[in-house]
Amino acid sequence: MPRFAANLSMMFTDAPFLQRFERAAAAGFRAVEFLFPYDYSAAEVTQAARAVGLEVVLFNTVPGDWARGERGLAAIPGREEEFRAGVAKALDYADALGCRQIHAMAGLVPEGADRAAMRATYLENLRFAAEAAAKTGVTVLIEPINTRDIPGFFLNRTEEAAAIIAEVGAPNLKLQFDIYHRQIMQGDLTPAIETHLPLIAHMQIADTPGRNEPGTGEINYPFLFEAIDRLGYQGWIGCEYRPKAGTEEGLGWFRPYRGG
Repeated sequence: MPRFAANLSMMFTDAPFLQRFERAAAAGFRAVEFLFPYDYSAAEVTQAARAVGLEVVLFNTVPGDWARGERGLAAIPGREEEFRAGVAKALDYADALGCRQIHAMAGLVPEGADRAAMRATYLENLRFAAEAAAKTGVTVLIEPINTRDIPGFFLNRTEEAAAIIAEVGAPNLKLQFDIYHRQIMQGDLTPAIETHLPLIAHMQIADTPGRNEPGTGEINYPFLFEAIDRLGYQGWIGCEYRPKAGTEEGLGWFRPYRGG
C-alpha cells in the first residue's frame, strides 16, 4: 500500500508550523515533509515530530533568499560556497531529525545565462553534496519542476534529471518524482514512473489544474496509486498540495490509505 507523508508547508497552514505535526498525526499520517525547517532550531522541530511519533522524510537545502524569489543555488555559478554551507546546515538538521533525504534545488536561470556553465556548476555541486551526505547515510534528491509554477527553473524534465544523475554517478543521488510537475510538463505518468523507478527515491502529488488534493482535477489518482504499488515502489509519497477547502475536509482521498 502506498505510504503518504503530509507536507507541512502546504497542509494544516491555519496552525503555526510546529503545531502542524500534531494535526498531521491526528489525521492518520505517519510521516511528514516540508520545504524548510530553518526558522526553528533542529531541537524544536525534532521535538515536535517525536512528540507525536512522526517520521521526517524530506526537506530542502537552503535555497538562497526565498523571500526575494531565489529558488535554489545548486546550479548557480559564483554561489558555490553558499550552496556548500547550505548543504552542511541541511545535513546538521537531517542528523538531528533522523531524516535520510534532502532535496537540493537547482535554482533559476538568469536572463542571458550560459546554461552550459550552469550545468557544470550543478554537476560539481551535486557531487559535493552527495559525497558529504554519504558520510551520514543521507540521499540527495533533485526534482524537475514545471515552468508554470516556477518560470525559469533550471531543471524541468525527468529525462534531464536522469541524465544528470547518471553523469554525477553517485549512488546516493536520486530522483524526486513530482507527479504534478510531470503532468504539466510531459504527462505519460505511469510509463515514466515505470521507466525511472530505479532512480526514484521520493514522490510527490497534487492534482491539476489548481495544485489541490487528489480527486479535484484531471489525474486518475486511484489508478496511479494502484500502479505505483504494483510496480513495487517502496518510498514515501509527499502530499505537496494546497487543500481546496481545509486540510482535514479534503482528506477523503486518503481514507483508504490511512495508517499506511
